[in-house]
Amino acid sequence: MKKIAWSLLLIVALAACHFDKNITEKANKPDKPKSSDTIRIANDALEYEVIIIDPGFNGWLAGRAKPRGYYSETYLESRNQIYVNEWNSRAMQPQRYNPNLYEMQINYDPNIHYGYEVNYLIYNYFIYFQITYKQQLAGFVPRP
Repeated sequence: MKKIAWSLLLIVALAACHFDKNITEKANKPDKPKSSDTIRIANDALEYEVIIIDPGFNGWLAGRAKPRGYYSETYLESRNQIYVNEWNSRAMQPQRYNPNLYEMQINYDPNIHYGYEVNYLIYNYFIYFQITYKQQLAGFVPRP
């Protein structure tokens, strides 16, 4: 499994082709973000897992993100691939980009079908990240 990001732990061990929509929240811990700031997605076999921990993301997702179904899965996959490529490029250049923002690379394989929910949450985290931390990961301005 791979970890990602500043205040974000995005673990994606990517080997699964199906998504079981098993979303749970982590338990509240004193030194960790509140459970409402944590989103976890996993399949039953735990072949891949996405955990997003970033204060404010869950609220942003509920209040500003486009609803599920607004974007097609193909659109989300293509944008995620663009964002992942740029993210990984920045993660490999800590002297040029803030290493606190781009701590680790993302292992996202465009040949694997992760399902709508995984792509939706990853896409929306990228949008949230760009708006919140004033970053631009692609040649276009992110839109919520």
